[in-house]
Amino acid sequence: MPRVLISILAQSKGHALPYFLSCLENLEYPKERIDIWLKIEDIHEDSLVILSAWAQRNEDLYNSVVILSNITEAPRIDDHYEKTLSVTSKYRHLIELREEALSFARNSFSDYVFMLDADAFLTEPDTLKVLVRRRYAVAAPMLVSDDTYSNFWLSETRDLNEEDTNTYMRLVKRERKYLGCAEPPMVFSAVLISLKHRLTKFLTYDPKKVSHYEGPENDAAVFAETAKRAGIRFRLCNDLFYGYIVAPADSPEKKLQKLTDLKLDAIRRENPIPLNSALEGFVSYPKRSKLSCDKIYMINLKRRQERKRMMMMNFKELGLEFKRIPAVDGTILNHTTLKVLNVRLMKDYEDPYHKRPMKAGEVGCFLSHYNIWNKIVRKQYNLTMVLEDDVHFTPNFRDNFKQILWETRNVDYDFIYLGRKILMEADEERVTQHTTRPLYSYWTVGYVITYRGAKKLLEAKPLQKLLPVDEFIPILFDSHPNSTWKSYFPVRNLKALSANPLLIYPTHYVGMPGYISDTEVSYIIDLKNMKINPDLHTDNEI
Repeated sequence: MPRVLISILAQSKGHALPYFLSCLENLEYPKERIDIWLKIEDIHEDSLVILSAWAQRNEDLYNSVVILSNITEAPRIDDHYEKTLSVTSKYRHLIELREEALSFARNSFSDYVFMLDADAFLTEPDTLKVLVRRRYAVAAPMLVSDDTYSNFWLSETRDLNEEDTNTYMRLVKRERKYLGCAEPPMVFSAVLISLKHRLTKFLTYDPKKVSHYEGPENDAAVFAETAKRAGIRFRLCNDLFYGYIVAPADSPEKKLQKLTDLKLDAIRRENPIPLNSALEGFVSYPKRSKLSCDKIYMINLKRRQERKRMMMMNFKELGLEFKRIPAVDGTILNHTTLKVLNVRLMKDYEDPYHKRPMKAGEVGCFLSHYNIWNKIVRKQYNLTMVLEDDVHFTPNFRDNFKQILWETRNVDYDFIYLGRKILMEADEERVTQHTTRPLYSYWTVGYVITYRGAKKLLEAKPLQKLLPVDEFIPILFDSHPNSTWKSYFPVRNLKALSANPLLIYPTHYVGMPGYISDTEVSYIIDLKNMKINPDLHTDNEI
């Protein structure tokens, strides 16, 4: 295999190093054909310790490992050291670092140089092998963030027209028609350069080396201009999911938050950013908390162990103290068990979209939530968060949730949606800055409920006129369009709110790869001829 120098720039990215190094270690490329050149300029007190520990374990595997450090002793992170540098001087210094790396690579007799930033996480082990075999002059693996940010531009000025914006989003989303290797005008943060290509000798990051250069003093812009003049076309490859990149932020605290948001998004994609066990000790997590709730419950089917594992990773990143509640499995329900439980379907119910009766999975879902409401009333919990096991937490979830609790401290409510599917287009009444009064909505992916709210849901006796739980709750706060169904519940006084914007979404939607619905794949229940024991007590946990 060709010899590759991996040039790594870790500039104020110590928080990302454990993940970056774990991904680097996982690359499936002959390590004896790799040279590591790493320049660290950081105010993260553990950065040099992290690198030293990693190098001690791995340097014998690579052809060579060179680590150059310029650790700032003071000021500390709290002094916002980065803000003392002007934008111009920061870019000038960055240009010097890039140019230093490129010069070192050219003098090392390598075949390729892979320019990597320490917040670019290559989760695809074959990334380097795939790109090298394509023999492009300059190639970049497309990386995604937790929002729309990526490691390429479709305009040299960042000002995109509508067509470019649509193309950009389709590339980032990896739509089928846009899979392959595109040719954007700029690539950065993860760039493979063939040093044997006859034209790459003209590439530079330094505007002082470019005659009549009138563009911005920006390393990526200068690199793009020299490539353009040399007739080199950049290749951005998104045929595989190559990995992630942390979106920019302007303070150490915000950078750490962006990393957390990215890790949560990676969990949602079922492709978590790897972390080597030897480096895990350098990663800190929030202190475990119930966020002012008495309990945080997570509903999970016993046979959905992978969902449980993913949710536990989420809770670790967010620092949430939770308790797993075994879900009622609809696949094991039959007419006999439903008779014993005294469950009666609402005779007038028909799914609004599929025109069918309830499915066993929908019954199981309702009973799972019902069990939690029973527990809340029995234990007299004031406030409880209820989560299903296929949720994605939006960025800055902890702080946003705390903000909602603070805003509603003097609001009289029973129930707050954290996530839902809005079904009515009408404007909802705003209650506080970040809450509204919800209209007809679907989903029970996440909500908070008070003791009084749980008591109201139980007092409605839903098991004797059962319909799906996400139809039942809008009926109870009297915002359901079906008057026939509402007539079964004459007391409809649940005081409901909704987070706005929402704090939780499902990890998958219908039609997406990996989408599994335990309600839709179950069988349809027909209780027309069942004999029910009206004296059976149903207030106990099912």
